[in-house]
Amino acid sequence: MRYTNYAFGVPEEKIIRVIIDTDAKNEADDQFAIVHAVLSPKLEHVGFIAAHYGIDRHQDSMKRSFNELETIFKKMQLPWDSLCVHGAERPMETKYECRTSEGSSLIVQEAMKDDPRPLYVLFLGPLTDLAAAYLQEPRIANRLTAIWIGGGAYPSGGPEFNLGNDIIAANVVFSSPIALWQVPKNVYEMMPVSFAELQQRVYGKGEIGRYLFEQLNEHAHEPIPLSSAFRTGESWVLGDSPAVGLLLYEHRFSFDWVEAPIIGSGMQYIHTKQNRPIRVYRSIDSRLILDDFYAKLSLFAQD
Repeated sequence: MRYTNYAFGVPEEKIIRVIIDTDAKNEADDQFAIVHAVLSPKLEHVGFIAAHYGIDRHQDSMKRSFNELETIFKKMQLPWDSLCVHGAERPMETKYECRTSEGSSLIVQEAMKDDPRPLYVLFLGPLTDLAAAYLQEPRIANRLTAIWIGGGAYPSGGPEFNLGNDIIAANVVFSSPIALWQVPKNVYEMMPVSFAELQQRVYGKGEIGRYLFEQLNEHAHEPIPLSSAFRTGESWVLGDSPAVGLLLYEHRFSFDWVEAPIIGSGMQYIHTKQNRPIRVYRSIDSRLILDDFYAKLSLFAQD
């Protein structure tokens, strides 16, 4: 599926295949990244995988994410039933456990296709489905690029939500040969927005714009730990949007090659230099990402 109702075109050789793995109902920023991706004509969407977000808050978190994907597509009046699949319901319990699901099978199926277009798989939550796909079929490692929003700042690491929801899966992926672009916590927090900005540039942009704004505003008023840095009263962080932004503009001079660390139980990075290098971003262009999203949403609302 591609949305192509624009006055400009994308050269065929620039079209890429994309799968998005999202814990969409965990918070309120995945929704912005999903809509941005759907409206980007460079991306040929071959599937959206509903991810769990741990089992502490909701035992059925993956199903909640699936329902949220359905809601987004219905509000955009776009087909969804053939694109959305279920991911793993739980994190991995051992590094040898293959939690196969519709989502992991989709990754394997698409990676093993004889298709010259590159395949990117975006992970906006835990890496459970990628680890399962790799354990299911190790040959996918050389046939896709994974972009992950997650992990603490380098070099030390530390507590981070997406990583904490499946440390074992992250270690499976980090110790594999899979091409990985990591956007750690200190970088994805470079996407702050104000609610006044969102009211002006999102709220009035059709049914989906209203939904994006209202669900974020509602989430911002839920009871939270006092330590939450995202919630300041008038601002938020659209932390998942860099995954989409990196597909539109690679930010070629904003990353380092780092030997993938082993991740300890406290989510600290253990640098053994035993794993292959991964691309770790140190900055992103929030202006480009946000302005592109606002423009596409506005054009979509005019259709």
